[in-house]
Amino acid sequence: MQAVLFPTSPARGVVFRWRNRSRAGTDRGTGPNALPCPARVFLAVATVGVSALASFAALPSEGASPKPNILIIVADDLGYADVGFNGGKVIQTPNLDRLAASGVNLTDFRACPMCSPTRAGLLTGRWPLRFGMMRAVVPPWSKHGLPSEEKTLPELLAGGGYERRGIIGKWHLGHARRQFLPLAQGFTFFYGHYNGAIDYFTHEREGERDWHLNDRSVREEGYSTDLLAEAAVRFVQESPVGKPWLLYLPFNAPHSPYQAKEAELQKYAGIKLPNRRAYAAMVDAMDQAVGRVLAAVEARADCTNTLILFFSDNGGIPSVGSSNGPWRGAKLTVYEGGTRVCAVIRWPARGISGGGRFNERIGYIDVLPTVLAAAGIAPPPGLDGINFLPALTGTGRIPSRPWFSYMHQNEDAHASVHEGAWKLVAHGDFFSESPSVPPRLELFNLESDPSEAKNLAAQHPEIVTRLHRQLRDFGALQKPGVGLFGEGRAGFQAPKDWIIVE
Repeated sequence: MQAVLFPTSPARGVVFRWRNRSRAGTDRGTGPNALPCPARVFLAVATVGVSALASFAALPSEGASPKPNILIIVADDLGYADVGFNGGKVIQTPNLDRLAASGVNLTDFRACPMCSPTRAGLLTGRWPLRFGMMRAVVPPWSKHGLPSEEKTLPELLAGGGYERRGIIGKWHLGHARRQFLPLAQGFTFFYGHYNGAIDYFTHEREGERDWHLNDRSVREEGYSTDLLAEAAVRFVQESPVGKPWLLYLPFNAPHSPYQAKEAELQKYAGIKLPNRRAYAAMVDAMDQAVGRVLAAVEARADCTNTLILFFSDNGGIPSVGSSNGPWRGAKLTVYEGGTRVCAVIRWPARGISGGGRFNERIGYIDVLPTVLAAAGIAPPPGLDGINFLPALTGTGRIPSRPWFSYMHQNEDAHASVHEGAWKLVAHGDFFSESPSVPPRLELFNLESDPSEAKNLAAQHPEIVTRLHRQLRDFGALQKPGVGLFGEGRAGFQAPKDWIIVE
């Protein structure tokens, strides 16, 4: 299937049109009805005509590097339909909606069912199973982290002219040793926290402050979402035009603990359950933060040559009011609600704009090869992800490939594999050839049953057998690494201020 990016006319081809999809509400400095930087592309195309589209889209803004700036924004536990551009109506997300209206909605973007594995695959372009980081999140007491042998996105961009490579936000890829930390993994700047689930106001985890600037512990007052946004704005503003940069901005919002500022809580006073009210306020605050960062990007001369990718690291949690829309399941499941996440991409200088939809199955392991291709850098061998830019721009196709999800964070293991419209969901010991207890297998046809309501395993045993074999072959890739969530917890005491010295 070819990507559908924009309204089309058989006689005239692709037509760009600015279409504002933001709902009513204040856009916190950017304005829901304002034409942001990408509007310059739309207006210019309207002036020069469709025949000049290809050459115009290939040109970055005046004074910019031919290589794009890269901004990757990741939300934490945001539901598929918690955003307006996917039908959400409860929480105000005008800035994310405007990003979707000026970019492309990636409607079938995939993540892992939980935090750390998604981040590991994002930064390596490989199934995290290959290096022991797909089974579970990295808890505070874990001795494991992203292996230094893995080539990360910032390391690869460093060889292609990207001198400024920042991470601002939640790391969650290991902290037991300094070799696991961001500055040892290719980043030149780090501001944020190592662990997940920090306190939004005290910035503590396990009784110790987890807030860092590069390799130093820092004490700062403020709500973590706001502090991360302020640092991201400074990073964007201080990056010279003509020198491409990478900013990876993984918010800890709206992950637990459910804590929000009073101003946002008042906006959702109609929600009576405290955690649900706080969750809505946290998403709202994150959207405001995204708006401030977008405004900083759009104020730059090279704004149209900035590739922006936004997505959630996994599905949301319905018990706190998150909505995964029509999909079954939630975070910590391999059903669609756990792994199919909201996502948007925008890169006007290459024609990736206009408020369209891209319906092909892509995901977190595809980010690295896609960004490298955008930067003109050859990919290293051994990647599992693909460059989806050709399919996104209508010049290529997504190759046929299986897509895997897996988690074994607690006692029960779960996995899935997609093949075209078919999806096999497995529970139990699905990796062994001869398990003592046979796994429970479910088969769904997502084309006719996207909500995974009807198990067709009994009707199609040959498909079940084939997909189960693919899962076992996938399981053979697994390396030792992060274990069950509680492994190593007994007797653990956090280091003072989470200062890692080894």
